[in-house]
Amino acid sequence: MKKHILCVGDSNTHGYCADPAGCADGGIRFNEDERWTCRLQAALGPDYLVTEEGLSGRTTVFPDPLHESMDALSVIYALLKSHEVVDLLIIMLGTNDTKERLGANAACIAIGMERLVRKAQSVDCWGGHAPNILIVCPPAIRPEMERNECGVPMGRGCIEKSIELPKYLSATAKLVGAHYLDAADCEFNHVDGMHLTKKGHAQLAELLAALAPGLMP
Repeated sequence: MKKHILCVGDSNTHGYCADPAGCADGGIRFNEDERWTCRLQAALGPDYLVTEEGLSGRTTVFPDPLHESMDALSVIYALLKSHEVVDLLIIMLGTNDTKERLGANAACIAIGMERLVRKAQSVDCWGGHAPNILIVCPPAIRPEMERNECGVPMGRGCIEKSIELPKYLSATAKLVGAHYLDAADCEFNHVDGMHLTKKGHAQLAELLAALAPGLMP
């Protein structure tokens, strides 16, 4: 059986493109040649299966009063069981957790990640080996967010909280025995300041392609 990597995330895992001029098909989603998940699959080759589970707006554990089913905690069991056997779970979340209406600072977001990872570790989906999870900290939100229409419902304080996330998420990874990657150098766009560019997707795929094979049993 192929080594199976399950990627759970938000719009940056789904492949949202904030600037249609920046993706090949001119739409709101990067295509299969552009998304980091698909590029990771191509880089790793036929001995691996990379599965996308990205939902725009997804948080770690915080229900969103404006949208349904946004917290990963409530669906992680179903995701893991529906895609078992899982050899590596990649979780890249945190950007949406910074929304003002959710009321969580960076430390609380990290506690949410801890709770999510511990839930994932408890699911019987690992094919007899120990739970194997990689936390990816997303790049910090750029100042363009506050000047973009979508930044209004995000609210205040998002940028500051996102800048603090690496400190807290790296500590969480150590606490729960997960792997950790800081995606700070992966490019966010200058349109809304919180989504990967085509280049950013390529950069993240390259980092993960170098890292992931060594993490799996």
